[in-house]
Amino acid sequence: MSGSHLSRDFFALVKAIGESKSKQEEDRIILGEIQTLKKILSSPPTNDPSNGSAKKKAKEYLVRLMYVEMLGHDGSFGYIKAVELAAAQSIVHKRTGYLACGACLSPDHEFRFMLINRLQRDLASSNILEVCAALTAVVRLITQDMVATVVNDVTKLLSHQNDLVRKKAIIALHRLHQLDSSNITATDLTAHLRRILCDRDPSVMGASLCVIEKMTIKDAAPFKDLVPSLVSILKQVVEHRLPSEFDYHRVPAPWLQMKLVRILSLLGKGDKASSEGMYAILADTVKRADTGINAGFAIVYEVVKAVTIIYPNTTLLDVAAEAISRFMESSNHNLKYLGVTGLAMIVKDHPQYAAAHQLAVVECLDDPDETLQRKTLDLLFSMCNPVNCEFIAAKLLSFLKDTSDEFLRKDLTKKIVVISERYAPNQQWYISTIITLFSIPGAGELVDPEIAQNLMSLLAEGGGDDDEEEDNAMRMAAVETFVNLLDEPQMPPILLQTLAWSLGEYAFLLEDIELSEIIEDLCKLARRTVIGESSRRYLVTAVFKLVSQLGTCPPCAAHLVDDYTKSRDPILQQSCIEFQSLITENVQLLTEVFPVDASCEDVGADENLSIVQGFVDQALARGMNPYNPPEDEDSDEGEGAEGQASKPVFNITPYEKPSAQPQQYQQQQAINPSFSSSSDTSGGGSLSSGGGNPVQLGGGGAGVGLRLSGVANVWGPSMEVKKEEEVKVAESEPAPVVVDVPAPVAAAPAPAPTVVEEQKPKELTEKEKMAMALFGGVGGGGMGGGGGTSERRGSAGKSKLAAMREKKAAAAGAGAFGANAPAPAPAPAPAPVSSDAGMDLLDMTFDGPTEIVQSAPPTATLGLGFDSGNLLSPTPSQAPAPAPAQANMDPFGALNEPSAGVGGAGLAAFNHEGVAVVPLPIDTAGFGSRWGQCGFQKKASVKTPNHINSLDDIPVVLPKFGFHPVETIVKTSEAIAAGVVGGDGLILLHFKVKVGGGGVDVTVKANNPTIGEGCFDYMLESV
Repeated sequence: MSGSHLSRDFFALVKAIGESKSKQEEDRIILGEIQTLKKILSSPPTNDPSNGSAKKKAKEYLVRLMYVEMLGHDGSFGYIKAVELAAAQSIVHKRTGYLACGACLSPDHEFRFMLINRLQRDLASSNILEVCAALTAVVRLITQDMVATVVNDVTKLLSHQNDLVRKKAIIALHRLHQLDSSNITATDLTAHLRRILCDRDPSVMGASLCVIEKMTIKDAAPFKDLVPSLVSILKQVVEHRLPSEFDYHRVPAPWLQMKLVRILSLLGKGDKASSEGMYAILADTVKRADTGINAGFAIVYEVVKAVTIIYPNTTLLDVAAEAISRFMESSNHNLKYLGVTGLAMIVKDHPQYAAAHQLAVVECLDDPDETLQRKTLDLLFSMCNPVNCEFIAAKLLSFLKDTSDEFLRKDLTKKIVVISERYAPNQQWYISTIITLFSIPGAGELVDPEIAQNLMSLLAEGGGDDDEEEDNAMRMAAVETFVNLLDEPQMPPILLQTLAWSLGEYAFLLEDIELSEIIEDLCKLARRTVIGESSRRYLVTAVFKLVSQLGTCPPCAAHLVDDYTKSRDPILQQSCIEFQSLITENVQLLTEVFPVDASCEDVGADENLSIVQGFVDQALARGMNPYNPPEDEDSDEGEGAEGQASKPVFNITPYEKPSAQPQQYQQQQAINPSFSSSSDTSGGGSLSSGGGNPVQLGGGGAGVGLRLSGVANVWGPSMEVKKEEEVKVAESEPAPVVVDVPAPVAAAPAPAPTVVEEQKPKELTEKEKMAMALFGGVGGGGMGGGGGTSERRGSAGKSKLAAMREKKAAAAGAGAFGANAPAPAPAPAPAPVSSDAGMDLLDMTFDGPTEIVQSAPPTATLGLGFDSGNLLSPTPSQAPAPAPAQANMDPFGALNEPSAGVGGAGLAAFNHEGVAVVPLPIDTAGFGSRWGQCGFQKKASVKTPNHINSLDDIPVVLPKFGFHPVETIVKTSEAIAAGVVGGDGLILLHFKVKVGGGGVDVTVKANNPTIGEGCFDYMLESV
């Protein structure tokens, strides 16, 4: 801010404002400036030549007036001077006057009407600078009431000979349309835009694109026919046909390109015909823009966004994925951020493109850049599925524990709840995850109370399969988790209330823990001064329930009830007084008031209110008129009742079932069937009064079962989440297949085979394991969800349960303890694994690991997910016998399988140096995770195949070759298969049958190049 036209006073003002140390000092400076401006601006004009400097400084005075307004003080005393300056002959003063009026005058200020006449004159002026100043003022000063006065003048300027005027006129006309669409309709504006789009000047055409984009966002239909014209304009831009002054760092008109791409994406959304016309130009734009310059990267990113919006095209998606890969591999954090954002948009509808960026995504999670971490978390949430939900939920929980950003905590809490409710593999994982979320400091307060209600409803109603034993196992696991939390120094209210309700309802399931110990811990919690009144009511009610189930009132409970009969909380005081009355005067009603496991029982209501019938009879005897209910003639009341009845409640309707069922998440714990009988109290127990004297209880407390009729199952085995994803492998380069259907099948037992020592398994890094869990789902539970949600109760929690159980064992004697809950003995060596045992060899989410005792050192696994010594036979000619359960789990079970005698008819299985290939029974997710581990790859196209002429031949022929058919994809005419040679020679096959008898494309991948070459030659001869 320098120049001879600026006074010393103005410099002093700006400097003083910048150096002020407080708001009070700033206000003092502005108040002094207001007094100075009032004195100057209120002085009458004079013809004295010595006063000419005041007129020259009018511009400066208005700028100082705007400083006053910007800093929150009233400058209305100078508004009239701004209006006068807008009518000045000098263009500098005119523009300053318009600027001050637009910045200071409110929309309803009457001084705006004083400017209409001046605006009309300037719009009709022959001076281009005055016209441009007036058009700029029209956008800022015109209100809805004034649109009709200037719309004709602005419309005429669309044909002005100067390009700057035409550009400003189309922008001003759009503003007038926004203010009053009756004076300038959308149809009229569209007609003007079509003409301006063909303007000879590129800047005017670019200005029209801004208006077209705004209008297309509201309604794209009127501009659908402009797709060919827009494509032609974009083609001219990318081919450098515009003048060189539009280039930016050798990129032709980058902002114009981005604007055109955004408009095309809006026009092609959901429109196949329009999208097909822009595929070629979008691909060409990406190719030409990828020059290593930031402006080019911006264009590429806009094209990637457009590709995800328009009607999908496989070739264009491949181009976008390739561009994203360059962003992800960059060392620049800004480009990585673009890559993660673009990848999130692509995998939302096309998740198969995420497989190539597994390690890059994992690295972004560990990046110190917080913005990059947050965007990567959004990517994880968008690519969540039933297989990797445990890993992703654990990652989100980990970030939630470490962050202190309130906005991020709210966002992560919402995402974790959505993942848990949408993709929960089983009830126990859902319960464990929600409890972990509740227990994170500061996160419990951010959870909607409805989530806690959903959790309690799940515990009360069960899985909905009428399997009481399975439901009790789920409840017992939840109760154990809550018992582990009893010693926590602080708990959020939502966790404390859920804990109290759950222990009060189902603590009786823990037979090896005395209810009196739980009552004592709950009493300690209830006496804490840091908890709220609502949480204390939950805890005291839980004590009431447990006392009823125990049959006697421990002294700690009796003292608690006595103390809170004098509570300041009227609700808590009334509850304690009523309970004290029950245990002292109506003890036989205790089990009826607090029945066991009856939270879902319907409460009987006397609709006739017979209790007041005596009062009614007395009133009628005194001559009172009988009550006549009104007729329901008010339709509004009926609608209100119907609307009340249709209010949303807890949604327990199952999600739509996909096609494949992950077996690895079926984890159920056995529960002692004697719980319900042993927990019922039939009398004879003592109930301690307030003074500690025992009171004998009469009456029994028979347990009440849950009513599950009509309850939909959400998380039970019958509602296991299923998912099917298409596996698309390009003809030129097959990509890793990642499908969320883990269902491995255990093979028949066999002695350990001979291991080839020179083939060492590739050691996976921690990031590679995380990537496999994230993108393939294999091992996700073990590394992610399971460990993340159960770590807390696996360390400190077990000590609490162990202490309670040891205390009961010491009191009852070793014999009695062993009779009810035998201590775990050392596991004996297991029998050879059989397929009918239903064991999932790839499942890493079980609670206790299965120990495998071997006499010899373990053999190499080569990332196959299981011990090859337990799977393959050393005799090449002896293939493993099919397991009975395999028929149900095989994805090809519905196809026509060959008979038992067809195995070697006309075809011999592949063998390497006398060792025959053995089918490798893995699922599609396992296939995808192993695909990237194989270093050898070779592919060829068989024009005239001998045995595989259609997709239906593959499930029949592949077993004869010695391979396990993993999956066929009818939509893409593809199939995948797997086999293993000698225990560690992994072979993966991919077939693509060309439509119309065009042959078969075969791809062979192996971890041993020698075996891979032999198998490749075998396939060319046999296929």
